[in-house]
Order: sequence, then C-alpha cells, then structure tokens
Amino acid sequence: MQRILIADDKASSRELVRTILQHLGYEVEEASDGIQALQGIEADPPDLVLLDLQMPGLTGNEVVTRVRQNPALQKLPVVALTASAMTGDRERALLSGFTGYLSKPVNLSTLRAEVSRLLTPEICP
Repeated sequence: MQRILIADDKASSRELVRTILQHLGYEVEEASDGIQALQGIEADPPDLVLLDLQMPGLTGNEVVTRVRQNPALQKLPVVALTASAMTGDRERALLSGFTGYLSKPVNLSTLRAEVSRLLTPEICP
C-alpha cells in the first residue's frame, strides 16, 4: 500500500485530506509542523508528501529545500498544499522544488488526479 505524508498545522485540514486519501486506499501519516514532516521524511520516506507552505518550525519551502538537498530524496514527489492561491503562487512553488501544487480548500477531483498522476508509474512503450 502506498504511503502519503500530510504535513499541515491545521488538524481539520489534515483530517479532511486523510479521510479522502484513506477512502482512496492509501496509507496516511501526518505531521503537524515542518520539523515533524522533515523528520518523518528522512526517517522513513513516504511515496508522496502533501506539504502546507505555512507551518511552524519549518515552512513548507524550507522543508522542500532540505529534501531536495538530500540525494536520496531528490526524486520524492512533494506537493504544495496551500491556501495561497494568488497569481504566480503555483509557479513559485514549482520553481522552489515542489513537484505539484494544490490549493485549499481541497477539491476532491483535483486531489485524486494529482495523487494518481504522481503515484502511478509511467508505462514505457
């Protein structure tokens, strides 16, 4: 079973995303701040990380920067999960090392599509 780490300082946001992902058949782990997220990623890397940008301890940008500096984690898919949905936010997130970008409130179809895109292996012809 594929594992997804949700890192968000708001328990209600984690609960909503966890419920959706568990319903879709994923194993879900949670972190309530950037330090917990980074420790969990480094100790036992999940298959995918959904990472809030504004968290205590370390911001999402700081976490993804550290993840990308670790050669063993460079290919780990990390998706920005944020309420920041202004023009250019998605592009800034992708340029700073995120693999994908999802805005809050979470849209079920968009979440499902993004997770599926990142966790479904590509089939080579």
